[in-house]
Amino acid sequence: MPQNITTGIKDLVARANVDITTIPVDEALTLVGSPDHVFVDLREYRELQRAGKIPGAFSCPRGMLEFWIDPESPYHKDIFDQDKYYVFYCASAWRSALATKAAQEMGLSPVSHLEGGFLAWQQAGGPVEEVE
Repeated sequence: MPQNITTGIKDLVARANVDITTIPVDEALTLVGSPDHVFVDLREYRELQRAGKIPGAFSCPRGMLEFWIDPESPYHKDIFDQDKYYVFYCASAWRSALATKAAQEMGLSPVSHLEGGFLAWQQAGGPVEEVE
């Protein structure tokens, strides 16, 4: 590791996972279509086009999350003003762990992330919606 880097991504993800809630895929499968839950897909748009997404998931690229959550931001999205349970996911649950930690620190609640990410979702046979 370069001398100026003291903490790697694996450590950051491990630290985040200590403080956040993780939802197993089998539980998440029962939440698809629930009016009380919002799945938030943190992957980049090309990833969504290539692999699809959880049906009904809201697409929020990881780099915009904090800006879209904050009601004081000029980029704020109303979807984050709802009284719902947010379930974040990415490809393999690294970005979503960090995003869940950040959202939780901002006061978004309740919020969790999908164990194993979209890859685990696909391996479990979860439904996938195409993105054009």
